[in-house]
Amino acid sequence: MTDAYFDELFADAPLMAILRGMGVERSVAVATAAWDLGIGSVEVPLQTDVDKESLREVVRLGEERGAAVGAGTILAAEQVPVAVAAGARYLVSPGIDPAVVAASREHGIPVLPGVATPSEVQLGVSLGLGWLKAFPAEWLGTSWFRHIRGPFPGVRFVATGGLDAGNAGDFLAAGVRVAAVGSALEDPAQLERLADVLAARRGTSSAR
Repeated sequence: MTDAYFDELFADAPLMAILRGMGVERSVAVATAAWDLGIGSVEVPLQTDVDKESLREVVRLGEERGAAVGAGTILAAEQVPVAVAAGARYLVSPGIDPAVVAASREHGIPVLPGVATPSEVQLGVSLGLGWLKAFPAEWLGTSWFRHIRGPFPGVRFVATGGLDAGNAGDFLAAGVRVAAVGSALEDPAQLERLADVLAARRGTSSAR
């Protein structure tokens, strides 16, 4: 279920948006900018009560546009039903916890756990996951993805942490399937460059 869901979610979207700690109004504005740009997947990290409000409102607006909204920073199994109740369509974690993966499956919601080492990637594979979040991507660097493809050629990665219009293309070129950006979506200059990244990647996909 998880792999099939993310295969479809990210099929035409090499970028996703992360709205960390932005509050309701700002989250709505940045989510709208992402959707208008052509980014279909938006993540709202759940760390405060305000984040729950933001998630519910972004979910409501996303449903009107047919856009998927996920809940991020899922650190414990107890957060899974909270995210589901708020309307999240998928979950994202900074690390990989088998208990969170199990709870996600129990509630029928896809999960994207975070990894930063070969051992964590191998754990994800052993749990039956083909999509993983690489975090923090800026610290890992683009070469990490080139090396990790050797032993794990079938794993698809979403790179998060420190990405913007200036380096997202480099990570996609290194083999990352999706690059996640945040505050870059509030910068008009970066919006234009992100639009170029989207157009370039979609053009590459069409040519294959």
